[in-house]
Amino acid sequence: MLNIINNSLSTGVVPRAFKHAVVQPVLKKPGLDTSVMSNFRPISKLPFLSKLLERAVFNQIMSHLDDHGLMDPFQSGFRSLHSTPISKLPFLSKLLERAVFNQIISYLDDHGLMDPFQSGFRSLHSTESAHLHILTLDSGFNVLLVLLDLSASFDTVDHAILLTQLNQLVGIQGTALDWFRSYFCDRSFNVMMGSAASPSAALTCGVPQGSILGPLLFNLYILPLGDIFKKHHIDYHLFADDCQLYASVKPNDSLQPLVECCNDVKSWLSENVLLLNDAKTEAIIFSPKTSQSPQLTLPFITSGLKTYVTNLGVVMDAKLKIDIHVNQVVKTCFYHLTRLSKVKPILKRRHLHSVVHAFITSRLDYSNSVLFGISFSTLARLQLVQNAAARFLTGTRQREHITPVLANLHWLPIHLRIEFKILVFVFKSLNNLAPGYLSELIHPYVPTRSLLSADQHLLHVPSSRCKSRGEHAFSVCAPKLWNHLPLLIRLSFSLSLFKSRLKTHFYSLAFNSV
Repeated sequence: MLNIINNSLSTGVVPRAFKHAVVQPVLKKPGLDTSVMSNFRPISKLPFLSKLLERAVFNQIMSHLDDHGLMDPFQSGFRSLHSTPISKLPFLSKLLERAVFNQIISYLDDHGLMDPFQSGFRSLHSTESAHLHILTLDSGFNVLLVLLDLSASFDTVDHAILLTQLNQLVGIQGTALDWFRSYFCDRSFNVMMGSAASPSAALTCGVPQGSILGPLLFNLYILPLGDIFKKHHIDYHLFADDCQLYASVKPNDSLQPLVECCNDVKSWLSENVLLLNDAKTEAIIFSPKTSQSPQLTLPFITSGLKTYVTNLGVVMDAKLKIDIHVNQVVKTCFYHLTRLSKVKPILKRRHLHSVVHAFITSRLDYSNSVLFGISFSTLARLQLVQNAAARFLTGTRQREHITPVLANLHWLPIHLRIEFKILVFVFKSLNNLAPGYLSELIHPYVPTRSLLSADQHLLHVPSSRCKSRGEHAFSVCAPKLWNHLPLLIRLSFSLSLFKSRLKTHFYSLAFNSV
């Protein structure tokens, strides 16, 4: 295997047998109409050795991209340390901060305290300088989020264009470029469903979904999109082919920059054999409680403004209450608990424990960092799910107290699991284990004069007037939670040690009376 991989890399030739994929259609979401072909996602099953070869190439090209800073800093799709929960934190932080922006500006203007577009504004928006420029031009009441939808994006990538971009934008040349040229040449596939299989056919475009290199190559293919967004001064975030644009707007503001940006995006996609699906592109206005949502007309949105959208698995409504998302999580978890009760008699305890974590705990913990600050009643509904899962696993009766059960299982309550996730992100941000756009939201506390707190590893807490919104942003709540930790935990020198100490600390807080 070592000789095969080394020979391929040194000669720039990929064995033909490595380039045949067996495509298995998989429904994009449960419950979709199986008679509609667009509801399926084509997953390519490739030879095992081909994935080993791709992994060797992947490691080398990622090292090259990281060393030269070639990746878009706001592209989080299929990148190490860039999970969907991480990518949501700075995004939601900015939305929450922007939601109170108008009230802060009004307060500063009424009292003539300071220039609202200098230090006061920056203390709330601790993001990189490229975003600060556009934010200083905003004076909006609301936040407009546009979710662009690309149609079959992985399947229509043009190989010739991709090779040109690998050469010109990434700097790949010589034998390495020959290897990629060989990788795309003479690819084939056949479709298999059950025992039925189609004849083999040539694959002249696209990057295989299910391969090691496919997602990375797609990220590099759409690398120029970031330049278009920056050209129009539009805030954006990418997660592979999920493109998000957001901007603050007043009722009378012109949306021409955003419209022109989307038109340029559509033109670029068309020139590069990609398609923006207007029918599935969504937009939503996030409004403060005290203001009326403006009625905006966007020519590239055919479905009109939404009252809620699903953003990377989290349902977000116009008031950022996350109630709809919690309702779906609770409903799904109880549905799976009912189904699991039918297989409980045939599973051993350790297997049942794994199944409960796979179907219930994973859903409670997915992106739970965005739930910080939700109402107690909403939080209680999630706690009810965890309690039900604990009773299901241990056979505890309904009338028995649940706290000792959770303590024996070493399950932290929901509110502490949320804080645990946020604090883990803080530790990663402080130790170069998180993307730059997250690390730049938090800053060490630097006292103006010599104080005992100077060596306590504290973080600066930005000011915030609006308790219901501003303090729920990651840039505000994360430093507060961090500063309340014991010094020993803040001084942890590794992620595993930090998690161990943090869980022990939270366990004592939750169950010290048990």
